[in-house]
Amino acid sequence: MRRLPVYFLIDTSGSMYGEPIQALNNALSGMINTLRADAQALDSLWLSMVTFDREVKEIVSLTELASFQLPEITCPQSGPTHTGQALEMLYEKVQADVIKGNPNQKGDWKPLLFLFTDGKPSDLQLYREMIPKIKSLNFGAIVGCAAGHSANDALLKELTPDVVHLDTADSSTLKQFFKWVSETIEQGNKSQGTGESVALPPPPSEITMVI
Repeated sequence: MRRLPVYFLIDTSGSMYGEPIQALNNALSGMINTLRADAQALDSLWLSMVTFDREVKEIVSLTELASFQLPEITCPQSGPTHTGQALEMLYEKVQADVIKGNPNQKGDWKPLLFLFTDGKPSDLQLYREMIPKIKSLNFGAIVGCAAGHSANDALLKELTPDVVHLDTADSSTLKQFFKWVSETIEQGNKSQGTGESVALPPPPSEITMVI
């Protein structure tokens, strides 16, 4: 079975401390349960999670959905947001993880990327340097999510045309967002093989598409 690799880059900088990070953990857990209820997703989906604050950590390497264990995500009380470093790690991971097709074997489907942040990159120069490299990886979709009033939509738009904005990072909003993410992944799963980019499903009212 060909794999659909899905990468999550999750901002765990100080502004996520407290209620937002608890809400994020609950919403991610709900998303995993939703995906596990989809037989096709169980067959083909592989997930990876990287968190970034002052440090960048791969908290789960690319793992098939059936055996994916979501760890408790934590964050420091303060500190910078190293989004550029996170993209740098992602670039290395995707190159190492994703199986390319050749005459003897079919490769993986085009990977998907979801980047969630409630701020803006502290390492802006590196962030901008990594953008063309990330675009060269041929993702089926890159979705940027800016949560809260401090998140910078315009900087995410430099990375991808598909940017959504959440007014807050509270429990109900994040739950709706990650429910929409699971629908996007399922849509991506169904559209594999067409060679097209993944069409995003219409978002719920809590989520604004940034034009």
